[in-house]
Amino acid sequence: MELEVGAVMTGKVTGITKFGAFVAIANGKSGLVHISEIAHAYVDDVSKHLTIGQEVNVKVLSFDNSGRINLSIKQTLPLPECQPRNNQPRPMNDTQAQRQARQNVEPQVHKKVEVSFEDKLKRFMQDSDSKISGLYTEKRTSRRRR
Repeated sequence: MELEVGAVMTGKVTGITKFGAFVAIANGKSGLVHISEIAHAYVDDVSKHLTIGQEVNVKVLSFDNSGRINLSIKQTLPLPECQPRNNQPRPMNDTQAQRQARQNVEPQVHKKVEVSFEDKLKRFMQDSDSKISGLYTEKRTSRRRR
C-alpha cells in the first residue's frame, strides 16, 4: 500500500514515550502518533490509552523533511457524543462571583449638571492649591525630623 497523506491503515504500537507512541505501519515503516492525536479526550499518560503490541487504526497526517511520518489515531475514531448537561450550575470561584455581583448591580443614573467654564476653573484652582500646599507642608515637616 502506498503511503499518502490521508490514508487510513492498521498498525502496531512498537514504543511508548511521554510525548506519544511509535506505530509500525506498512512496508516496515513506522511513524509517531503525538499525544494530542491519541484520543478526543485529554491524554496525560500515553500508557493509560495504549500498550505495546496493540493494533490500532491510524491516519497519515504528514511527512516532514526528514522523512518522519506523523500519524493520528484520534482522526480514525468517531466523535464522542455530547453529554446533556444537568441543570445545576457549577460552583463559582471568587472572581466569577465578584463579576456576577458587579453585573447585577444596577447602574447609577448620573444627572447631567451644566457647569460653566468659570466654575470648572475655580474648582481646578482650589484643588491645585490644596495639593501644592500639602506637598509643601510634607517637605517642610520631613526636613525638620532629620
